[in-house]
Amino acid sequence: MEPILHLSLPVHDLATSRRFYVDVLGCELGRVEDGWLDVWFHGMQITLHERPEQVLDAEQRGVRHFGVTVSRQELDELVARLRTQPVDWARPLSTQHAGTRREQTKAMILDPSGNAIELKSYLDPAAAFGTLVGSPTDGDRD
Repeated sequence: MEPILHLSLPVHDLATSRRFYVDVLGCELGRVEDGWLDVWFHGMQITLHERPEQVLDAEQRGVRHFGVTVSRQELDELVARLRTQPVDWARPLSTQHAGTRREQTKAMILDPSGNAIELKSYLDPAAAFGTLVGSPTDGDRD
């Protein structure tokens, strides 16, 4: 069996969260039980637990987030889809290290409970693992 990455998140309202992850993000619905459900987010099993008392506010959240790295085409398609929905953009789409081998384009959205989700694409996927051959400086353009 291939490993399955699993993440559990508290949410304010399970029905609202289900609509967001399934209808807005396009996740496949998994198991559904009283008080929790699973969705499949790019190969990761996310379990959403209706636990409003455990949801972090913006100050408590800090840098805590999860996300996915996809191809640029997939990122563009996902962002286009999200722009047609009432999504809370924590960080709009932007590109860092443009023109270098470390170029990455990313955005961050919040689910209805404020859980931060980063959506990212690298020009060279090796940059995600720090395995670029040669100097990975901002001026490196090959």
